[in-house]
Amino acid sequence: TYGESMVLVTAVSSADERPGIDFFPLTCDYVEKSFAAGKIPGGFFKREGRQRDEEVLVSRLIDRPCRPLFPDGYQCDTQIIATVLSVDKNNPSDVLALTGAGAALHISDIPWGGPIVGIRVARIGGEFIANPTFDQMAQSDMDLVVATSKDAIVMVEGGAAEASETDIVDALMFAQESARPILQLIEQIRAAVGK
Repeated sequence: TYGESMVLVTAVSSADERPGIDFFPLTCDYVEKSFAAGKIPGGFFKREGRQRDEEVLVSRLIDRPCRPLFPDGYQCDTQIIATVLSVDKNNPSDVLALTGAGAALHISDIPWGGPIVGIRVARIGGEFIANPTFDQMAQSDMDLVVATSKDAIVMVEGGAAEASETDIVDALMFAQESARPILQLIEQIRAAVGK
């Protein structure tokens, strides 16, 4: 949960490898349900439709940093499903889903080299802001999504109106520092679950 935005993230993996495959069958799905925004589908279409482009992109945002942290040769069917349960129209839920995926995998029995945390970094007036609201993003000249572990930055995606190499490095260090309390919380959750 972040503000009133809430995402349920689940992770599951089969016990046995599927015979005859030479790849890692990882499925990452990010799904925004209409009820999360207080809308109920009506009229001719009474069900949710297929994933929108934004949902597919967030699914890839989850897949990209998680996939390399699985052990080499791991070929069990694995699914990470992020379902948006509530949207407050102020706090984005994409980095929340990425963080939830890191937490769900870390407390599971699935072999994985996490945890990771997703942090969005914005810059307003030269000051960095971690996980900005939509209003803050409208004023920002930088939008970076950083997936970071305790020791390393796993993935970076984003852009800026204009930024020097030093600005980007400072933003990455800011993201890693902002992620530390969340990483500690995930470790505490794992200990409380008994993993």
